[in-house]
Amino acid sequence: MKVLLTGGGTAGHVNPALAIAAALTSHDPKTEILFAASALSTDKAGDLIPRAGYELRCIHIRGLRRPVFSPVNLRLPFVMLRSRGEAKAVIKEFKPDLIVGTGGYACWPVVSVGAAMGIPTAVHESNALPGKAICQVKKKVDKILINFPETAEKLCLAGDKRVVRVGNPMMAGFGQISRAEARKTLGIPENAVYVLSFGGSLGAEYVNEAVMNMWQTLSHEYPNTYFCHAAGKRDYDRICGMAQEYGLADHPRLTLLDYIYDMPVRMAAADLVVSRAGAMSISELALMKKAAVLVPSPYVADNHQYKNAMALHDKGAGICVEEKTLKGGTLTRSVKELLNDPDRRKAMSKDIYEQFAVPEANETIVKELLSLVRIS
Repeated sequence: MKVLLTGGGTAGHVNPALAIAAALTSHDPKTEILFAASALSTDKAGDLIPRAGYELRCIHIRGLRRPVFSPVNLRLPFVMLRSRGEAKAVIKEFKPDLIVGTGGYACWPVVSVGAAMGIPTAVHESNALPGKAICQVKKKVDKILINFPETAEKLCLAGDKRVVRVGNPMMAGFGQISRAEARKTLGIPENAVYVLSFGGSLGAEYVNEAVMNMWQTLSHEYPNTYFCHAAGKRDYDRICGMAQEYGLADHPRLTLLDYIYDMPVRMAAADLVVSRAGAMSISELALMKKAAVLVPSPYVADNHQYKNAMALHDKGAGICVEEKTLKGGTLTRSVKELLNDPDRRKAMSKDIYEQFAVPEANETIVKELLSLVRIS
C-alpha cells in the first residue's frame, strides 16, 4: 500500500502524521510512505520528517498575511492555484492508495486534489477545535478521525458516520522504554527527581524566562533534582545567554536544548513535566502517566489550550498555570509544591492515565484507515 501523508507547520501537525506513518508501517512493513508539506522555512516538517527517515515533497502554499489588506495577499489566489498543481503532480507521480491529512497549509491542496481524483482520503484532527485546513476539506474526505468528542460538533458534523473518535496517534517509542532504561540512557541517577519542560516546537518566550527563573531558585534548593528544558530554536540563543547571566550554564544537573528529538526517552525518565496544553502533548503525558504542570498558549484559536488544561486541572490530573501569571513566579511555586509532595505526583499520574489516555489509539486509527483501502 502507498500512503501520502500531509501535515505541517508546527510539530502539533507533523508529529501526528509521523505517528500515523509509524503505525501503518508497523502493521505492514511493506507500506510505502511519502510526505507532503509546505515549503515554508518555518515549517517543522522540513526538519522532523527527513530526520525520521521519510521522503518529503514540498508544496508552495501559505496562509493569509496580516493585515488582511496587505498587497502581498493579492498573490494568494495564484499561490493557491500553484499549490493545487504541485499537489496533483506529486499525487500522479506517487500514485497513492490513500491520502491522510493532519492539518497545516499543505493539507488543503493535497487532500482536496486527491479527493477530486477519486483517491480515498482521510483527515485526523487532534485538537478539540478543528483547524482551517480540516474545515476546508471536511465535506470532501471519506473519513474524519478525531480525538475530542466535541470536535464533531465544531465541524457541524455531529452524527455523520464518517466521523470516528479514535484518540491521538502516538509516536513510536512512547511507552516502549522503562523509566530505568531511559535514565540509564540520559545518565540520570535512579533515585534523583527529573523535571522535563518545553514550550512547544517553536519555543515560548515567557515560558522560557519562567523556567530560567525556576532553575535559578530550585536548582539550589533541590540538589537531588535534575532539570531539562527545550527553549525552541528561535529563542535558544537568547535563553542560553540568560542561563549564562544567571550562572546556570554548564551546570551538571541542568540541560538546555533547542528541541527535544528523543521525547519518548526523556518523558519516560521524567517525574514531572512542564509543557503547553496542546492535544498531542496531553495525549503523550496521559499515556506515559506523567504528573504535569500545563501552561496553555494564549495565542491559539478559541483559547483551546486553556480548555484542555482546565479539563485536567478540574479532575486533579494536572495543574494549570496561565501564561499571564508567570512573571509572578507561579511556575516556580507550582513545581516546588509537587517536588515537595511525591504522593500528589503519584496520584496525578494515575488520574491522567485513567481519565485521558487512549492506549489503543494507533490500532484503531490503522483499522479505520485500512477500511478505506483494499489492495489486491
